[in-house]
Amino acid sequence: MTFCKRRKALVTKKFNDFFYVDILENDRLKDKSRFLCKSRKNISYKNQLIFVGDEVLIDEININDKTAIIVSLFKRKNQLIRPAVANVSDIYIVISVEEPLINYSQVNKFLINAESLQVKVSLILTKSDLISTSQKSFLGKKFEKWGYPPRIFDGSQASYLDFVNELKTKKCSILIGPSGVGKTTLLNKIIPSLNLPTSIVSEKIKRGKNTTRNIELFSLSNKSYIVDTPGFNLQNINENINSISDLFPEIRKQLNTPDFHCKFRDCLHIHEPGCSLDTNFERYEFYKELVSQLKTHSLQTQGD
Repeated sequence: MTFCKRRKALVTKKFNDFFYVDILENDRLKDKSRFLCKSRKNISYKNQLIFVGDEVLIDEININDKTAIIVSLFKRKNQLIRPAVANVSDIYIVISVEEPLINYSQVNKFLINAESLQVKVSLILTKSDLISTSQKSFLGKKFEKWGYPPRIFDGSQASYLDFVNELKTKKCSILIGPSGVGKTTLLNKIIPSLNLPTSIVSEKIKRGKNTTRNIELFSLSNKSYIVDTPGFNLQNINENINSISDLFPEIRKQLNTPDFHCKFRDCLHIHEPGCSLDTNFERYEFYKELVSQLKTHSLQTQGD
């Protein structure tokens, strides 16, 4: 039996030249049946690569065999390149406080990469059972000043319940962070039936290794998904230099106050005359470094 009417669907997994999709109805998961699809050749001709998370139009739907053909893509809201995921609504940066030890420079880079996608960015700290109560309090206050009050997990099941309920209110969430910080363990807590393999941290290099092999979306409700990915590569920031301040919650908060006003409209907030920014915050030096790097890159590009 072939269902002739075209339907909107969501790409949940990709392997070789095949895709699994969930059929959507009013932008919600219609049922738990996944359809195996190939794409029309003209999509490739238009250089339209299909990502996990893409919303697509499918045709030639065979209800019995659970197969269909992808005929077109809907416009993306955003996309990550490595991993190749589209239409993410929420990014959770996952960082362990120990094993491997927290690296603040690395945390900064993950946060800035995530902010550049213009989605909701949150911070998760794992393995908190390995540090003292005072250390937890210190980290909580530190990251709250950065603009990211963290969720702090200690490995107990009870600490995950509120988080699961939160995820069910999001459209498409993704966990990103260095290897070995507990992303797969966290995903197993969120969806216990997955039982995904995890790895221990190397004693020699104090890092873990990726255990996830494929990018896949898992449904948490009929309107929410979470992404499992084999890792996340930090991407080069290609923002307009005048937009870098928008990637820092500490600066955004000041810029959005009614009485904030700099003398020059294109003020970069680095010692310009008439700048109103209060630079007394921890990440200001990192902000200046990032602006300097973008200036250098811009000059090199112009020279080429």
